[in-house]
Amino acid sequence: MTATIGEAAAEQDIFDGAIAADERIEPRDWMPDAYRATLVRQIAQHAHSEIIGMQPESNWITRAPSLRRKAILMAKVQDEAGHGLYLYSAAETLGVRRDELLDKLHAGRQKYSSIFNYPTLTWADVGAIGWLVDGAAIMNQVPLCRCSYGPYARAMVRICKEESFHQRQGYELLLTLSRGTPEQHAMAQDAVNRWWWPSMMMFGPPDDESTHSAQSMAWKIKRHSNDELRQRFVDASAPQAEILGLTLPDPDIRWNEERGHYDSGPIDWTEFWDVLAGNGPCNDQRLTQRREAHENGAWVREAAASYAAKHAAGRGEAAV
Repeated sequence: MTATIGEAAAEQDIFDGAIAADERIEPRDWMPDAYRATLVRQIAQHAHSEIIGMQPESNWITRAPSLRRKAILMAKVQDEAGHGLYLYSAAETLGVRRDELLDKLHAGRQKYSSIFNYPTLTWADVGAIGWLVDGAAIMNQVPLCRCSYGPYARAMVRICKEESFHQRQGYELLLTLSRGTPEQHAMAQDAVNRWWWPSMMMFGPPDDESTHSAQSMAWKIKRHSNDELRQRFVDASAPQAEILGLTLPDPDIRWNEERGHYDSGPIDWTEFWDVLAGNGPCNDQRLTQRREAHENGAWVREAAASYAAKHAAGRGEAAV
């Protein structure tokens, strides 16, 4: 039944009041179509990033230098799979199906983070991803624990706890390499050189070029702008790099006493948009492997659906 103009206005007022009061919007609450669509886009991109993000590091599981490192990396990759599941479940509360989101990913109609289109060339890349990529993710994601949409915010609480472990694991790995042989130190430095700028791009384009940021902040889906989060990342990373004994590949990074922040140099946004458009080093490889994994796992999904249908029928229920 279609709501009247007055009913729609009343629902909008309730929604606006909840946002203004910092209350959570739940799946059965009324919400504007644009709010729902924004959440579906953001949560889907986040979920896709988690499962695509398993690929760069899983590349090194069989070549980890010790059993301890192998166990840590396997646990981390498994965590990323779990994060994807949490997030797809959160998206489903908005009325979209998981298979629909995956179909859009595989067809290239939904995005994932451009950072995962770069190759992992050495073992040190696993450390750089943990320290820089997961570090940037934490800056982005901790505020999402206060997201106005309840299921997304609650999913982020556990995800951020696990991402914090991932970031520390990467930092410890780089610290070990940096204090190792000259060759190991050089390998760590090379990894940081390659991952620093893509990590800076993870926060999205500058605020004056961001399409969705202002509205997402007004709805309290996001709490901070892209540039604010990027500055926090620089402020956290610069002193950590000094402790690591590694140099960030930006000659303009220096402490600015007047601003109370670190200054940093300009970002090559041409590279960002080019990778986002599908022209990164590993775009084709990442999607090809994701499609193949999905196809190879079809029998598992079919078996699970058959099992659920059989047991639902035995209880006289309709299978979901």
